[in-house]
Amino acid sequence: MNEQYTPVIMDFPLRGEWFSPNTPGARIPSHGTNRFGTRYAYDFLQVDWKRRGHPSYQTHWLKYLLFGVPLQKCYCWGENVYAPCDGTVVDAKDDHRERSRAHLISDLYVAVKSAHFYNPRKDHIQSIAGNYIIIKYNEHVYAAFAHLQCGSIKVIAGQKVKRGEVLGKIGHSGNSFFPHLHFQLMDNRDMNSAQGVPCAFKQYEVFGNGQWETVKNGIPTDTDRIRFPHKTLEI
Repeated sequence: MNEQYTPVIMDFPLRGEWFSPNTPGARIPSHGTNRFGTRYAYDFLQVDWKRRGHPSYQTHWLKYLLFGVPLQKCYCWGENVYAPCDGTVVDAKDDHRERSRAHLISDLYVAVKSAHFYNPRKDHIQSIAGNYIIIKYNEHVYAAFAHLQCGSIKVIAGQKVKRGEVLGKIGHSGNSFFPHLHFQLMDNRDMNSAQGVPCAFKQYEVFGNGQWETVKNGIPTDTDRIRFPHKTLEI
């Protein structure tokens, strides 16, 4: 990663073990585009590190390809999402229906349709982000959480939140290939016009050489096995 910048430091927004297949620690733009404020965005999901290919679901890969996987069989569906900072909720949209299964063909169709046919003048950003929350951290930094579980959002616009507060649950709404959390910082509240803001995490752990090692003010890569314990790390 050659781009030079000073990232905003946030608390890690999840608990337990995670993998980030799309991260600014591997490439910028992390999602291959600067649209929707995603330049420095992260995707987080849980995988089985013991299985070949590290799948994010409990069934055989062939069943996933042919029939899809019920959301309940995807490891991180329903996991809590936590506020990574103090701030004020400026937008929170729920009730966007989730597809009942993670399935390569149907999810690919949604992704292609979203990428090529989305029109911000007539389409709602929920077709991309699904159920989402946007928190104002300061005048220049807004935190966005996308693809949340339908009916799980616990905050409303105008509400003040504290870091560590539960915001909602991971889902499979909007343009999502697997249940996962899409997290990003951006320079305004409108994902249609926002520019991405770089982000690093105050503290988390990475598994290497048979043990967990603490990382401070770090940016996970797409090969890291990362963890934020349920117990509070050093403040």
